[in-house]
Amino acid sequence: MKTCLIVDFGSQYTQLIVRRLRELRVYSRLVQSRDLKAALNEGSVAAVILSGGPMSVVDQNAPGLELSLQDLKVPVLGICYGMQYLAKELGGQVDSQVAREYGVELLKQHESSVLWEGVESSEFSVLMSHGDHVSKAPPGFRPTAFSEAGVLAAMEDSERKLFGMQFHPEVSHTPAGNKILKNFLRLCGFSFDWDASQMLEELRLKLKSEVKDGKILCAVSGGVDSTVLAVLLNSIFPGKVECVCVDSGLLRKAEVKELRELFEKHFNFPIRIVDAKRDFLSALTGVIDPEEKRKQIGRVFIEVFEREVSDLSEVKYLAQGTLYSDKIESTSPHGGVSKKIKSHHNVGGLPERLNFQLLEPFGEIFKDEVRVLGRRLGLSEDFLGRHPFPGPGLAVRIIGEVTEERLDRLREAEACLQEVLKDSDWLHRLWQAFCVYLPVSSVGVMGDERTYEHCIAVRCVESEDAMTASVGALEPQLLEKISRRIINQVKGINRVVYDISSKPPATIEWE
Repeated sequence: MKTCLIVDFGSQYTQLIVRRLRELRVYSRLVQSRDLKAALNEGSVAAVILSGGPMSVVDQNAPGLELSLQDLKVPVLGICYGMQYLAKELGGQVDSQVAREYGVELLKQHESSVLWEGVESSEFSVLMSHGDHVSKAPPGFRPTAFSEAGVLAAMEDSERKLFGMQFHPEVSHTPAGNKILKNFLRLCGFSFDWDASQMLEELRLKLKSEVKDGKILCAVSGGVDSTVLAVLLNSIFPGKVECVCVDSGLLRKAEVKELRELFEKHFNFPIRIVDAKRDFLSALTGVIDPEEKRKQIGRVFIEVFEREVSDLSEVKYLAQGTLYSDKIESTSPHGGVSKKIKSHHNVGGLPERLNFQLLEPFGEIFKDEVRVLGRRLGLSEDFLGRHPFPGPGLAVRIIGEVTEERLDRLREAEACLQEVLKDSDWLHRLWQAFCVYLPVSSVGVMGDERTYEHCIAVRCVESEDAMTASVGALEPQLLEKISRRIINQVKGINRVVYDISSKPPATIEWE
């Protein structure tokens, strides 16, 4: 299977490159530069893309490749920082003077290029996000586009099949981006015949090679990712998987009950439910900082797992449904230079000491690709269409300290939101819809009496992959209905607000 490798130089958009290529039916994966040589030796690599990044190529400790560009022997596309790296390494010049461009800019084609084939206009919008720029192209390169401000926006050496773009073709703000990427991939010889279902056999082979002996403890939260993982593991290692759901008290309303019924009715393997509500609430008492919440939750999860399997000496592996998007926000998936946005309890929140070998088979897979795997494994569409839910649960949807009273209120508010959206046929039109508990008191009036109670924020977003998201365009009448239902049914709440922030600049979750 032909592969395109994306070298991770730390851009928050790097994962989107992987995503876009997979949407174009080309298999791609991220690698750190130190692993590039080994990956190239696998023999199936047909192209390399150098990602953007937060640093300057002129910095003393700027990331780069541990082998020369000439040694790659496949077509190379440099994006943003990647273009500047090409220029610096091949004899061009990179400058930081008066060239900052952040946001959507107009690109103007300067010369013809195979990359512009099918692009309808010689001028089109692109997303720029850079301070440095290539002020002099390397020998053998010709400029093919400039920004409206005169910054070199694209260059190429067609003979050596080396290409550079100062803009980001992988983001939706560059409408022609998919055509440009497809043109690059076409000249690399890709036939655009890969699909996510092909990963199932690859995952099976990979897991069989990783799991030598001993049993697997599979952490099941009730969400899509961990449940698909449980079904996959049991299909590969029947009788060797212990599925455990830790009821942390941080789950949605009736989630544990629904999970137990799902396993009893549809799967031929059991699940153990562990009541650990007291452990988690005790650990979260007085904790306000969201990063500390995640660390405490990660610590308690491991302690509960270790306690539950103390009599199972054969358990050697802990399997989690961690996704690509979880890892990119916590750190680079391959130990690279990406800036941490937030820890996920099952990534950056895990303690350093683990008595298990960690298995994260979905660590290079997107949410919708997990759903494809779930369909192949026979899970229902109703279940696979569930909205994403954070690993730390409702703890990171409560701003401030987590208490039992706040959890109960938030659970009820979220149930109200889901019911209204389902009744109005909006639930499956959204990527994610949830409530956030705000410990902000405000004055209200109920039954001719003054109230001084808390506030719920409603967050509804549309997205393809959770890397970017836009605000759900709910009608005002529907928003009013949601507000009335929550205020009428949840005691202690007298105000509801609607979050209208996109991602970026905001994240989807608040903490």
